[in-house]
Amino acid sequence: MNGGRPMQVPAPFEYERATSVEHALALLDRLGPSTRLVAGGHSLLPMMKLRLARPDALVDINDLHGELGYIRAEPDQIRIGAMTRPRELLDSDVLAEAFPIVRDAERVIADPVVRNRGTIGGSLCQADAAEDLSAVCSAVKAQAVVRGVDSERIVDMDLFHVGPYTTAVGEGEMLTEVRIAK
Repeated sequence: MNGGRPMQVPAPFEYERATSVEHALALLDRLGPSTRLVAGGHSLLPMMKLRLARPDALVDINDLHGELGYIRAEPDQIRIGAMTRPRELLDSDVLAEAFPIVRDAERVIADPVVRNRGTIGGSLCQADAAEDLSAVCSAVKAQAVVRGVDSERIVDMDLFHVGPYTTAVGEGEMLTEVRIAK
């Protein structure tokens, strides 16, 4: 504490920038269990400044938007990459046609900065009980695709959040996609 105010400087951490999903997974594996992924950072960075979160390392995945920032309609499902921005969810006519609840929710979630820099993956992985997008994904019975170095698994959204600020994403894994069956 400084004069009764909380510390506003994060603890020291290592920083790496991933260039692909495979690179991000390799970094997670190499840097160890207290490594966190960061894209928008709207929830993680304030927690780090208050020292409520103290990762030893951050892996920046902003460069993965080209690989993981998409909304793809298929005959039986819609696939949304984990780096898809809330603004893209809001603007997607394909998504709104199949699941209007997503657009309705995005209209009232967050502010312009979060809509343009945050990610669906970050929102879901933050696992904040007050975060609306998680409730929307549960309501539409979405599934999360979680990848590790040598594995991929699909987790129902009802099982994805295992507690406050805790998800089914394990050590060395990352959320890569959200799928919603039509």
